[in-house]
Amino acid sequence: METVKKENKFFVLKDLLRNDLIRRLVSIIILTLIWGFISYFLNDKDMLPSPISVAESIAYHSSQELFFHISITLSRVFASFFLAMIIGSAIGIAMGRNKILDDYFDGWLILGLNIPALVTIILCFIWFGLNEVAAILAVTINKIPTVTVILREGTKAVDEKLIDVGKIYKLSKLKIIKEIILPQLYPYLVSAARSGLALIWKIVLVVELLGRSNGVGFKINEFFSMFDIASILAYTIVFVFFIMAIEWFFIKPLETKLTNWR
Repeated sequence: METVKKENKFFVLKDLLRNDLIRRLVSIIILTLIWGFISYFLNDKDMLPSPISVAESIAYHSSQELFFHISITLSRVFASFFLAMIIGSAIGIAMGRNKILDDYFDGWLILGLNIPALVTIILCFIWFGLNEVAAILAVTINKIPTVTVILREGTKAVDEKLIDVGKIYKLSKLKIIKEIILPQLYPYLVSAARSGLALIWKIVLVVELLGRSNGVGFKINEFFSMFDIASILAYTIVFVFFIMAIEWFFIKPLETKLTNWR
């Protein structure tokens, strides 16, 4: 009887470890333990605070302005993200479907990919002033080329035979786009969204550090001037968890839903 119970517990544990969310949580716990060991052996709170010290800092800042600044940064991230996805996808699909456009604008695309984000941010602040429009525009401009490249390559990979079948059945252009082209582009859209979210929030922090008076980047700059590493890590970790939650509970389920047809 006891053997059966032990076997049942083993199988329950095995099933839990098969769950991708559980595996991710276990991975985070392992990373936190490694961080704790390194902090303990360094024995220097100013160099690397322990996870407990950072947790205390999170608790302290939660009662202050932590979530206010995170909400400001998230609003900038989402505004820039949606603008970059819409504009970049439209340009990428157009370039992928039209070789003449692709030839004309390929050089522009390469230029956009290679201009440093810092240069774009500084130029936008100089041209448009230290305001929200300049901040969001700078981030959007930096991300559009990456989205465009991914969607252009995805559009070039679309199966033309399926489009020909749609034409044989006299489907309208709108139906061909909606039911034949777009489903084949879903993996590329998700890939652009995933990489875009990871890149955009980092650029937003630089924008806030250079030219805004609120947001996570602004606060990190403030803590840097005070050499407050625990607070820097507190703000960073909480914000990263928000981004990870979006990835796990929105983008990943959306990817599964959109690619089920395969």
